Amino acid sequence: MTKRIFRSICFTAMIVFAVSIVLIMWFLYGYFSDVHHNRLEAQTDIAAHAAAREGAAFFEGLNVRDYRITWIDKNGKVIYDSITDVETMEDHSDREEFTEARKFGYGESCRYSSTLTERLLYSAKKLPDGTVIRLSTSQYTVLSLILEMLPPLVLIIVFSAGLSLFIAYRLSKKIVEPLNSLDLESPGSNTSYHELSPLLERIGSQQAELKEKAAILQKKQNEFDIAAENMNEGLVLLNSSGVILSINKAASRLLSASSFCIGKDLLMLNNSPVIQQLLQKAGSGEHAEAVMRLDGTDYSLNASPVFSDGRTVGIALLIFDISEKEKAEQMRREFTANVSHEIKNPLHTISGFAEIMRGGLVKPEDIQNFSGRIYSEAQRMILLVDDIIRLSHLDEGAEDMARENVGLMKVVDTVTEQLSAAAAEAKVTVTAAGDDISVFAVPQLVTAVIYNLMDNAVKYNRENGSVSVEIRDCGDYAQITVSDTGIGIPAEHLDRVFERFYRVDKSRSKQVGGTGLGLSIVKHSAAALNAEIELESVVNGGTTVTVRLPKNYKKTG
Repeated sequence: MTKRIFRSICFTAMIVFAVSIVLIMWFLYGYFSDVHHNRLEAQTDIAAHAAAREGAAFFEGLNVRDYRITWIDKNGKVIYDSITDVETMEDHSDREEFTEARKFGYGESCRYSSTLTERLLYSAKKLPDGTVIRLSTSQYTVLSLILEMLPPLVLIIVFSAGLSLFIAYRLSKKIVEPLNSLDLESPGSNTSYHELSPLLERIGSQQAELKEKAAILQKKQNEFDIAAENMNEGLVLLNSSGVILSINKAASRLLSASSFCIGKDLLMLNNSPVIQQLLQKAGSGEHAEAVMRLDGTDYSLNASPVFSDGRTVGIALLIFDISEKEKAEQMRREFTANVSHEIKNPLHTISGFAEIMRGGLVKPEDIQNFSGRIYSEAQRMILLVDDIIRLSHLDEGAEDMARENVGLMKVVDTVTEQLSAAAAEAKVTVTAAGDDISVFAVPQLVTAVIYNLMDNAVKYNRENGSVSVEIRDCGDYAQITVSDTGIGIPAEHLDRVFERFYRVDKSRSKQVGGTGLGLSIVKHSAAALNAEIELESVVNGGTTVTVRLPKNYKKTG
């Protein structure tokens, strides 16, 4: 900013100086030209008066240095010239000043030399006998005047430029100094420039809002920590190097770790070959599972990589007991895979936005948007944990889950916003249309159905493809239709895609981050909501999933 002000002041000063020089020379040249012209006219009057009284005797012995005197008869022949021999001079009857003097009694004209560096002024007056006295003199032109004054002009320009640079330097520093000394921690205490008051007030307001959002974020983080601490399963969040970012109480107990292990390498707590192999695979971008015996109990370890821009930026490690009966084991596996699948997007978003804010790269006008995104993603993480814990009861029904009126279009809009970044990255357009209706159901389960269907439609789509969601009021039930222009599902797989961990194309599932639980969650949630699911798909022609959801919950069985 200092350089811009400095350059602006210098540029302005030089422009003003140049314009001033031009105007001064223009007006001075005009003024002295008028003075010169008036003097020539006066001298012509004097010479004409003397020539009229004395005749040819007036010119005898006449010695004039500043003017050239020419006496011309009424036919244009030169009778006398103070410089040139009259015998060699041509006829002057066509001279402008001569013709005007003959016609009006007085005439004048000006002509330029061949080099344009000299201007010749002529003044002529008619005598009583019809002859004409003409006086001429030379005058500098603007070009010759500039060339004549060039040395002092150069000195003046150099001096003025130096003075301008000095003044511009001092002024720019004086202008910017109050800005550099602004106290952004207390914007209201700055009184340097009144014009900055709106900006400072805005900064103060945004700082207060940022602190409020940070407090809310911290509250939600605490809620997430409480939820994680009360989990029976161990949950450890690591960075790509295996350093512990977060660990819950169950994981600390199983790994014999203290509460001060945050920021330490997990292998310092347990360097068994099983954990080393898990971290190595997860760090290379592979989903890894293993069974390990801890304190006499068999535990399943599930390590899922967290991706950002195609590279692994973190690892989610879950540890859960597999010694219980088969049903509880399967439910915990679903929980583990779902957490690994769902937590990476909000965790990536929170990490990315927090890193940008910590680096001070956020403009004041973007703080509200950034903090709002962090808040929404943190809340989504907590809701996901809560939803997945509740989904563990789906096999036994959802009677203990609260039901309320759920606006389907509102849920679709929310899910569309959550998937906007993934859709933009995949170059997939998401649109929604239909009736704005409500159903009396479990909000978490309705959201799980819509989210997983739309998430799969985006992930398994094509570049520049589209996803359309349609809500229709069909009397006693609402119909939710999610259609995409993706790769489709072969007919032989249609009956199995709702099975847990079943993948049609394992390589593509790894590429897009699929875990094989999405449609399984849809199936169990729909069953708990007494909803029906219909799947239609054509290879390379897209997939359409239709869910018919009763508007009012009716207990079955």
